[in-house]
Amino acid sequence: MSHIRDEIGSQPAVWRKAAARGRGLDQDLFMPGRRLAMVGCGTSFYMAQAFAALREASGRGEADAFTASEWIASRRYDVVVALSRSGTTTEVVRVLESLGSGVASVAISAVPGTPVVEAADHAVLLEFADEESIVQTRFATSALAMWRAHLGDVLEPTVEAAERALLAPLPWPEGLDHVVFLGHGWTVGLAGEAALKLRETAGARSEAYPAMEYLHGPIATAGPGTLVWAFGEMPTYVVGEVRRAGALLVQPITDPMASLVLAQRLALELAEAGSLDPDRPRHLARSVVLPAARSM
Repeated sequence: MSHIRDEIGSQPAVWRKAAARGRGLDQDLFMPGRRLAMVGCGTSFYMAQAFAALREASGRGEADAFTASEWIASRRYDVVVALSRSGTTTEVVRVLESLGSGVASVAISAVPGTPVVEAADHAVLLEFADEESIVQTRFATSALAMWRAHLGDVLEPTVEAAERALLAPLPWPEGLDHVVFLGHGWTVGLAGEAALKLRETAGARSEAYPAMEYLHGPIATAGPGTLVWAFGEMPTYVVGEVRRAGALLVQPITDPMASLVLAQRLALELAEAGSLDPDRPRHLARSVVLPAARSM
């Protein structure tokens, strides 16, 4: 059995631990009115997007999300939150090392004593959510569970929805050609993460967009072999256009994080159907560690 199968299945239990950690986060550090920036790479960037959108929606203050390699150093923030499962991602370390005085930094990682953790002023360790698989599942979702609990969400219904999602049937239409994930607000990040899971785990053709953006060009590729997966309720007009294009629309009636669990399971099943190793996709490593910069 693959590591990722075990790690996907462990998420409900691990989310309970993460939610407890979230309720204990430093409220002064994240006090309302402070401007926050969230940075990460790959899966961690998609979680950063969700973090930022949830923070703004809670009314606690402005929050932006960046891929670490596209960090805008000229912007001023009160707190920078860096996500890195391994704690070794070079671009994230560079962002933290570039911060000036007066900017607090927080690392969220699974591994203590790593470069990302050492470069930050504060660290939140989710060591119980670390993974053997190269492909991230439970660490990312546990970080999100922690953040939602910090913002006041009651996570037990989400956990129970994830437990059901582990047993639910998967959408897998005959003649499946590609999958499109659509989100809105904080679930735009989840849509991006779901699409990434299918690409890296199974080499599947997958895309992700904010719901209305799908109509501004990408829907041109939709047809009977297209599975459109919506995270949450979609605008009626989008639903109508997707169906008119002949695509199959799936709208899981569940918490978006539980819907992501379903998408993770689909990625795993597609990988195994294609005789791929879902724990070690080709061309990927646990972390991107760049060579030291050389002087010219």
